[in-house]
Parts: sequence; C-alpha cells; structure tokens
Amino acid sequence: MTDAVVVGGGLAGLVAARHLAESGRDVTVFEASDRVGGRVRTVHEDGYTFDRGFQVLFSSYPAVERELDVEALDPRPFTPGATIARPNHRSVVADPFRSPTALPQTALNRDLTLGDKLRVVKLQRDLARVDPATLLDRGGSTIADYLADYGFSRKFVERFAAPFYGGITLDRDLGTDSGVFEYTFKMLSDGEIFVPARGMQAMPEQLADRAVEAGASIETGREVTAVDADGGAVAVEVDGETVTADGAVVATDPATAQALTGVAAIPTETLGCVTQYFALPTKKAPSMGTRIVLNAADDRPNTVAPMSAVAPEYAPEGMELYSATFLGVPDDDDALAADVREALGSWYPAGGFSDLELLRTDRVPLAQFAQPPGFRADLPDPAAPEGPVVLAGDYTRWSSIQGALESGRVAAELLG
Repeated sequence: MTDAVVVGGGLAGLVAARHLAESGRDVTVFEASDRVGGRVRTVHEDGYTFDRGFQVLFSSYPAVERELDVEALDPRPFTPGATIARPNHRSVVADPFRSPTALPQTALNRDLTLGDKLRVVKLQRDLARVDPATLLDRGGSTIADYLADYGFSRKFVERFAAPFYGGITLDRDLGTDSGVFEYTFKMLSDGEIFVPARGMQAMPEQLADRAVEAGASIETGREVTAVDADGGAVAVEVDGETVTADGAVVATDPATAQALTGVAAIPTETLGCVTQYFALPTKKAPSMGTRIVLNAADDRPNTVAPMSAVAPEYAPEGMELYSATFLGVPDDDDALAADVREALGSWYPAGGFSDLELLRTDRVPLAQFAQPPGFRADLPDPAAPEGPVVLAGDYTRWSSIQGALESGRVAAELLG
C-alpha cells in the first residue's frame, strides 16, 4: 500500500506529485504513454525541434514562476507584439513600453486607429491595478462584446484581436469568456512569451525531475483502467494489477478522468488545431523578425511563427523553421501546405517560398476545452469524486498551462 497515486504524468499530475512528495507522502505516478508531458510533447528529428502544436510559455504566469526554474529552461522569447499580414501588406504592432525601438512602426501603423492604440495603453493601465487572481471571475461576456464595449474598432478586432486571440483561445470568432482575455492580456503586458531552447517538453521533464527529487516515483507505460474509492482507501487498477493507496489524484485528459471518476461536470467539448512545420534555406528566407505573424485576411493559416529565428536550436544551421497553425482539425495536409505557401508568398513577395518544404503535420483534436461566457461556474470541483480522490487538470480552472500547473498544487493540498 502507498500513500498516494497520481494517475497521469501531464503538467497537473507532475506538480501534484511533487507537492505531495514534499509533504512527506509516498507517491507513485502512473503514466499510460511512454513519456511524461501529456499534451506537451516535443520531437527532435534531423536537427529540427517540433513541438506538438504551437505552444508557448507565459513567463508572468504565477504558477510558472512558482513551479518552474525558468532560467534553467534556457528561454527563447518572442519579441512583444505581432506582425499583421495580408496580401502585399505587413505592419508591426508592439508594446511601446516593452519594445521602444518599434514605437515608430506602431505609431504609423494604419491597421489600427489612433483610438485603438490609446485604448490599448488605457487597458494596460486599468488591468495593472487588478489582482490577476480575480480576473477570470470578472468575465461573463464574449471577448468580441468586451472589445466592442471598450470602444475598440472593427479594424482592431478583425486585423489584430481575431487572429491573435484566435491563436490563444482557438476561437477566431472571439466567443470565449472575456475573463480569459483580461487575464492573458495582463500576463502579456507583464512578461514575455517564450519557448525553451530544447523545446516545450523541457518543461514537463523539469517538473518530473523535481517530483523525483522530492521522492516521487514515476512509471511510464502504465495505464490505469479503474479508480475505486472504498471507505478510507483507493484501489487503482494498473495493467491488471491492483494498487491500494490512501488517496489518489486523477490528472488525465478530461474524457478519461470522467470515465475513471464518473464526474459528469468534467468538460469534454474540445477545440482542436493543426500545426504544420516548414523548412526553408536561410539564404532564401526573408527577414521575418521574431514576432508572431497574424493572418489578417483569413484563417488559412491563422498564424505563422518563425521558430528558428526565435530559437536557433529549433533548426540545423543554414535552415529556417516555421510553424503554421490552423484552427479546427481540417484534413488534407497538401492543401493546408499550399495555403501556407500562398499566404507567405503574398505577405513576403520577395521571399523564396516556392522552396518551402513541409516537414511535419500535427493534428491536436484535444488542445483546449470550450470556454464560453460563464464557463467557470460549470467546471467540476476538484474534490467532486467520491472518497479520497481529487481531480487535477486545467479543466478544473481554465484551459491553459497556468490552469494545469495551478490545479496540480490545489489537488495536492486537497489530498493533504
């Protein structure tokens, strides 16, 4: 018999395991796949680094600051702001306080009105005075309605907010709860977004190392098929074996967590995306800088990220690596790649994108759960399962790395 079992070695489960182990509990993590990380995965192949879907870390997330050694991840930050692109046109939007050298480009940007630029500054100041812990509960309207009520123009919404926040929420229609917008806007204003030099999987690997150092045991390739609370103990079925524990944390994907615990409130309506990775010889590549590029014309693709410009470790010498993200889970890799070549060619007419080579396509049907206005009222209580079983996952808080990391700490505290 052990003190605690953690079912799932994703971000939430690893954080829960560490905190339980640090409190003196004997902890075992069972992870069904061959490595930790859950939805956060990285593949290294032929000198390239491919993250499963375009993911970044927000340095100012409170849980990132608390649970991770950010400097040890060797962060590679994107330049604050974005490049707005449409056929034969590009412009830069940047935070003048954090990217002063881009102030002239932002000031002269005609994709946004002067009023929009002033409203961005006002919103930054308004949110700077607010405790971030309260922002998610201030929602209740859609992001689209929130921006309209704040006075932002249609140009701002269509050319910047829709693709930029479409990338964050996987909802270009901006139907996500406005609390998510306020929270992420504040985090973007307060810190950086970055990828680790070794890829996003460096994050869960660090979390796993910390859990093991605290005394937890992590077993991969071990699938849990049942979690049964019986009085003061929990019986966990693992590959036909029964492990008995004083308590358990269920930190799997939402559908599996619902099946294991019977908690109907766990959200299973998901939003997905497709990310394609492309290579281009450096000598033929245009200068794209280190900002995310937003498609202001349509959503095919929604965004393009110059990965190797941000993190040179992501591509071999002499090559550039780009990621292009589509919302939803459309089929036909060749058609999607053709859309990317056409879009990049129209944004950078002098570029040599006819030589753009598709290297990899990742479909991520479960990237986030849906977050319509008021969604937090319907999320499951982490203590909802019967007996000494608790839930850990972003679906107990909000769909984000912050939500996942925070949920692990909360679950550990509940299990005691």
